[in-house]
Amino acid sequence: MKKLRTLVVVHASLVPPDKLEGHTAKEIDEWRTEYDVTSTLRKSGHDVRVIGVLDSLTDLRSAIADWQPDIVFNLLEEFDGIVTYDQHVVAFLELMRQPYTGSNPRGLLLSRDKSLCKQLLAYHRIPTPQFTVFRKGVRINSPRRLRYPLFVKSTVEDASLGIAQASVVEDAAKLRERIEFVHEQVGSDALVEEYIEGRELYVGVMGNERLTRLPVWEMVFGTLPESLAAIATRKVKWDKRYQQKYGITTHEAKDLPPAVVARLDRLSRRIYRALGLSGYARMDFRVTPSGEAYVLEANANPNLEAAEDFAESANAAGIPYEELLARLMNLGLSYRAQWRASYG
Repeated sequence: MKKLRTLVVVHASLVPPDKLEGHTAKEIDEWRTEYDVTSTLRKSGHDVRVIGVLDSLTDLRSAIADWQPDIVFNLLEEFDGIVTYDQHVVAFLELMRQPYTGSNPRGLLLSRDKSLCKQLLAYHRIPTPQFTVFRKGVRINSPRRLRYPLFVKSTVEDASLGIAQASVVEDAAKLRERIEFVHEQVGSDALVEEYIEGRELYVGVMGNERLTRLPVWEMVFGTLPESLAAIATRKVKWDKRYQQKYGITTHEAKDLPPAVVARLDRLSRRIYRALGLSGYARMDFRVTPSGEAYVLEANANPNLEAAEDFAESANAAGIPYEELLARLMNLGLSYRAQWRASYG
């Protein structure tokens, strides 16, 4: 693709340095995604500027007005510490008539709100675990129509925030305890759903009108003790020592029956369209031993670190990291936003 003026938008605390030298592994882990994206774009010949956003859009507005970037590469996952506010930043880009990478505001809204997302999936008869929502400040009553074990998580937070072994509960007392934890410690409503035993599979999708499904990826829990639930807790996803201790890894799913792969492909496309997603997303599934597939979440704008699931699954499909970023930029440039005069 031609060389573009590319404004990379990141959280204010995650503006990456030009080089990794002189930084600890812990420091690098914080802004690894931002570094991978910006350094790769520069290697590809693009004119790259990075801007950090915290709780104001003044500098972003000025950068767009003064520099007039061809595209904004959006890596924001929150605004002013609020996860669901990233959609408003993208809506601001639309108001500025500025092309950007990743999902549109409506897709972000529908996928970020897990309870609303699951209601939409249920309406479209897309299989998802039975669930209910416990609002903050409302009396907690044991759900009669849900079967234990149950899984408790935040309705809005991602990256496994608030998810631990205690998130899987076997009785009413533990359920109340975990709901109160989500309300008080995470600070959000609690989503309670039936726990599905099975393989944890991830399916990446790219596209606007025409969709590309990436190879099915799997979270393998290694030697995690049977006494522990095989779930993607925060430690499982982000603690490298914990991963090494139990041999926890992710890789392309093996030995999946063709019928299951076809089902995941079909469901992923239906979910993508039902939520009005664009750019790229990742669908999280549980597949039971009998081959039944249940969608757990739809993740708009998943992690783009070069060594993370989305990029690795793209690489397995013959799309190296540099090309992946180029494709996402092209999708952003071709997205039919409302402000575009022509829908040709």
